[in-house]
Amino acid sequence: MRLFLLLSISVTVLFAQELKIVANSFEADEKRGISIFNGDVKITKGTDEMNASKVTIYIDKQRHPTKYIADGNVTFFMTAEDNSSFRGKAVSAVFSPDKQEYKFIGDVELYQVNEKKKIVGDEVSVNMLKGTAVAKGAKNRPVIMIFEIEDKK
Repeated sequence: MRLFLLLSISVTVLFAQELKIVANSFEADEKRGISIFNGDVKITKGTDEMNASKVTIYIDKQRHPTKYIADGNVTFFMTAEDNSSFRGKAVSAVFSPDKQEYKFIGDVELYQVNEKKKIVGDEVSVNMLKGTAVAKGAKNRPVIMIFEIEDKK
């Protein structure tokens, strides 16, 4: 329980917003720096939200989160610093807070809401600091990008 409290404080200070995690169960291993949330996991921070069957959070010796891994029926909504917003789904996701980078894996659908763009692929990486995205398809399944373009008349 002490690890959970320290994790919550570290995350709140690091991101200057409250991080809330709701799950059916929780376990922690302080020596390994791991917290595991299972069953209907919902993580919210500000307007951002991620849902999954299981979320594992890794923390360093200073109790700062270094990586979040979400597995099973991952859905998400997130807003970048430029106020562009994204929503989507994947089989799993990895978030690296220091790099502000998300990696979505397996049957990924990523929508950039403001720009009305959609990327479908097997693996999609988004770096929120750099404003970059990289997508990969799977064997016999290419990357698909759908977007609206305005006709000039």
